Amino acid sequence: MLASLHIENIAVIKSVDIDFEGGFSAFTGETGAGKSILIDSINLLLGNRADRELIRKGEDRALVSAVFSDLDSDTVAALRALGIEPDEEGLLLIQRTVSADGHSSVRLNGRAITLSVLREVGVLLIHIHGQNDNRLLTDPEQHIRILDAYADDGEELAEYHRAYDELCRIRRKIREVSGDESERLRRLEMLRYQVADIDALSLHEGEEEELEEKRRRLQNAERISKQTSFAYRALKGSEKGSVTYVLSRAVQSLSQLHDVIPQTAEFSQKLEDFMWQIDDIAEQVADLGGDGMEDPTAMLNRVEARLDGINKLCRKYGKDVAAILSFRESAAQQLEQLEGADERLDALQKQEKLAVSEAKETAARLHDCREKAAFRLQGEITEALSFLDMPRVRFVIKTEPRFEKGEPQFDHFGQENVSFLISTNPGEPPAPMSKIASGGELSRIMLSLKSVISDKDGIPTVIYDEVDTGVSGKTARKIGMKLRASSAATQIFCVTHSAQIASLAEHHFVIRKQESEGRASTTVVALDREGRVAELARILGGLSVTEAQRQAALDMLDGE
Repeated sequence: MLASLHIENIAVIKSVDIDFEGGFSAFTGETGAGKSILIDSINLLLGNRADRELIRKGEDRALVSAVFSDLDSDTVAALRALGIEPDEEGLLLIQRTVSADGHSSVRLNGRAITLSVLREVGVLLIHIHGQNDNRLLTDPEQHIRILDAYADDGEELAEYHRAYDELCRIRRKIREVSGDESERLRRLEMLRYQVADIDALSLHEGEEEELEEKRRRLQNAERISKQTSFAYRALKGSEKGSVTYVLSRAVQSLSQLHDVIPQTAEFSQKLEDFMWQIDDIAEQVADLGGDGMEDPTAMLNRVEARLDGINKLCRKYGKDVAAILSFRESAAQQLEQLEGADERLDALQKQEKLAVSEAKETAARLHDCREKAAFRLQGEITEALSFLDMPRVRFVIKTEPRFEKGEPQFDHFGQENVSFLISTNPGEPPAPMSKIASGGELSRIMLSLKSVISDKDGIPTVIYDEVDTGVSGKTARKIGMKLRASSAATQIFCVTHSAQIASLAEHHFVIRKQESEGRASTTVVALDREGRVAELARILGGLSVTEAQRQAALDMLDGE
């Protein structure tokens, strides 16, 4: 529940601190005293947009903070799923600061959090019901959400979502495969050309580098031939002047000394090893020079033509041979898919039939759950409306499966439309509330809904802003009784102009605007019994409060 609230420099509020208890609390005050500012301040704690115009004139920042306590296990579990932990005393402290330069910061138990996280936390802690919420009753898209909140059909809804998501996935695949036939044929022709165009060169990775190296050698063929020929002759080719000839003569000479100088045998062996190594190098050098059997110019022309073909492919398919081959592999895969589209489409359509069957089964189970819940909910709401002086109103929840040309129509919520209908007079058929219900009736219907489902949505604190619109007297008194009853399970706040409602609150706060040093300032005061009598009498009275009005206020407080 909301245990305390601190507001600083918001509009006409300089500084206000309020401590709260559980149960039913009412806020009253004269028009313009600042009741809406209280709601605006709490909305900041829920992550609403921070308008710099809210900051009190002359101040550079505004602050709103709140402490939440006595959180139930479900709320704590939902907070933990967001990475939020209450402190060791089970408390949550939320602080939001708004600067005059438009910047906003949020801290939760001293740790900075984002506005998006604040919004997720806020919906777990507080719900504010205002006049805009009555639009939920006239918006058919919201009716199914409200029914699900009451039906507690999370398991059935999850099963349906799994089946529906699978059906959507298969239908997306079918659209991809079937597509436009002319487009498919055009794509097939293009892919076939691309694959054939690349295959015509029979490329292999690294070929560019090999060809570039070969081209460099062919372009320098004359120089290579001349220099390798000279090197070969110097190493081996000359009969008497080559390195190998000289080494062989040295080996022969040293061999004549082995019996006289034994170490010459080692020298001879090393020189002989050198001779064979040089001989091997000479042969490799000769190979580098070519055998002269083929015209280098013809070979160069073939290399240039090959490189030109690769460059043309690079301009169309990739920066190098590796990229071209990768493109070819992707194109071949797409070609295989398109050529096998008919077989895959047939297989997907069979999968679709199974997925539709599964979606129908799960949607039917969800529909049964909603039907049973709708029957119970419309009875409870009709009973609540009767208590709130709408005894002739019939509240009807219509669940209608959707079909088109005999085929079931699914969406994220199931296979049905859910509509809230009312009949305000005997003999009249139920009709959409947007066509029949007045503002006061919508407020009472919404209150009835909230009171029925409050124990299912798990929100610990609910704030009603002007739920008394369009009602007075006995009906307002009954609204107060309904709010008081709801506060047994949920902390209830009500901003009201009705003495009948405020008198039934367990805690009563008055919002007052006063002037000090030439500036208006709003305060919030918790009233004792005498203060409540005076405030209730003020609401009942006119320009001046009479003793009869004070007695009426006392009678209200005492339940007479």
